[in-house]
Amino acid sequence: MHNFGYSEEGQVGSFGDAHIWRRLLVYCRGHVLGMGGAVALSLVVTAATLGLPRLMQLGIDHYIVADSLDHAVRIAGLGQTALYYGLLVGVVFAATFAQVVLLEWIGQSIMQRLRQHLFAHVLTLDLSYFHSQPAGRLVTRLTNDIQNMYEMFTSVMVTLFNDGLKLAGIFWFLAMMNGRLALVMAVFIPLAVVVTVVFSRFAREKFRAIRSQMSKINSFLAESLAGVSVVQSFGGQGRSSQTHCGLTQEYLARSFGQIRVFGAFMPLTELMGSAAIALIIWYGGGEVIRRHLTIGELAAFISYMRLFFQPLRELSQKYSIVQSAMASAERIFQTLDARSAMQAPAPEKTAAAVALTGSIEFRGVHFAYQPDQPILTDINLTIASGETVALVGATGAGKSTLISLLVRFYDPVQGQILIDGRDVRDLPLAALRQRVGIIMQDIFIMPDTVRANMILDQPPDEARLADILSQTGLQPFIDRLSQGLDTRIGEGALNLSLGEKQLLSFVRALYRNPAILVLDEATASIDTESENLLEEAIAAGFRGRTSLVIAHRLSTIRRVDRIIVMDQGRIVEQGSHDELMGRESLYRALVRLDVRMDVREHDQFAGESLSRKEQADSD
Repeated sequence: MHNFGYSEEGQVGSFGDAHIWRRLLVYCRGHVLGMGGAVALSLVVTAATLGLPRLMQLGIDHYIVADSLDHAVRIAGLGQTALYYGLLVGVVFAATFAQVVLLEWIGQSIMQRLRQHLFAHVLTLDLSYFHSQPAGRLVTRLTNDIQNMYEMFTSVMVTLFNDGLKLAGIFWFLAMMNGRLALVMAVFIPLAVVVTVVFSRFAREKFRAIRSQMSKINSFLAESLAGVSVVQSFGGQGRSSQTHCGLTQEYLARSFGQIRVFGAFMPLTELMGSAAIALIIWYGGGEVIRRHLTIGELAAFISYMRLFFQPLRELSQKYSIVQSAMASAERIFQTLDARSAMQAPAPEKTAAAVALTGSIEFRGVHFAYQPDQPILTDINLTIASGETVALVGATGAGKSTLISLLVRFYDPVQGQILIDGRDVRDLPLAALRQRVGIIMQDIFIMPDTVRANMILDQPPDEARLADILSQTGLQPFIDRLSQGLDTRIGEGALNLSLGEKQLLSFVRALYRNPAILVLDEATASIDTESENLLEEAIAAGFRGRTSLVIAHRLSTIRRVDRIIVMDQGRIVEQGSHDELMGRESLYRALVRLDVRMDVREHDQFAGESLSRKEQADSD
């Protein structure tokens, strides 16, 4: 079955996984006092809760059935008992409220720290990791898995601790009040434990199945909504609706499976509780008749047994959540343990400031995404500082991969890439990518102002930004925006055209003042007006920089100093435009093909314009 980019692999997670608890405790170190306070509040809640049946016993034995006391004394005593009962209820309320608030704060703080740590770590991983991990899985790590752990740290952990104390306290009170009756009640403990363990095992499997199916639904929804234009364009609404219906039907079936498990466990627990109370009435009533037990103690026994089975029901329900949280913790720590395949340079190699002028050398470079599928083979290329070089070739020739190696999105399998004679693997990544500016075909736009999208993480400098806009001739583009540089763009705001996004990305690259400027298919899909404006900006941006251009339209690269022709991961030709056109070459064939495509596009455009004109004349 299609998993829609999501699968739940790895360990299930267990409550007894000590190594997970040790790692979780690292995030709890800053909250020792708060957690100690929560434990103290648990003791207060448990003591006050267990004191309520004891007060009821005292009220019955000392006042209700105490015929020897004066009527007024009995009424006054009952009033005082009721007052103490109310005070204990108030203590339970106040302590529970304080405990919930405290644990919510601790849980939120721990999860915030873990969430930030996880996100920061994911951003340090190389692209090969992201290619092996579906985006839906990583989003689940940062959202659902964190939420699972949050629930454990707040409601579940306090429930487990409180209920554990409550069970121990109940049995102690029973033994203190009447040891024989406590032993009779002890026969229900192993039975309750067996039922709880069996239920928890079934509930865990059902819960895992539901969670896995919900993950598939979420992944399918993300996939469908991201490509909704394609779905609508090709009439795929029916197929998508049918697939979604199948996924939700399976989710419904798995949910009913969990309901059946709960439906069997809850009545069984109630049955055990009722049997225990019936046994107390039968045996305890006989003890009352034989005057070995008071009426108040019998009533207290019944109240304690009702309290005894309540934690068992809650423990069994929370157990599956704990298992889910431990499984989430296991997957989160697996992600945190992932390491980038690219090794960081040694500290002594990064100590000196990086000042690059822009000379580039590819020396015997080999690369493959998969071991048996080479992408680049024996690339040897030297580019002088300030030189403008174009990389051309058919789709899949390896042009973009060469750029990815230059900025260390990946490392070569064999060979070296040097900038100013220094291996890029010896340069700090931040410094390398600061000095290499890339303008890609796909542009990332943040939901923020135009200024923020241009500056990104760089220190703001209005004079420098204005100078770049003036030199590249892009100031008119900014002037056309309603609020200039303060215009908000991105999701929920102004949507820029593809050409306008490319203009913005060009300023973004130049603002970093790169020594090397790379254009990866930057003009492949934009309109003619935007392309002309961008060409003017490119000409200004190339001055004083080493420039690499990957061009889809070969007509845009005639002014470069040198053209490198690639085919099937190898450099097969190089030279100027005139040199390569002067002989039978792959470049010459590519140019002829490009010219025929341009003519075809021009004829199609002209035909559409003529048709529109004739239609207008006829109207």
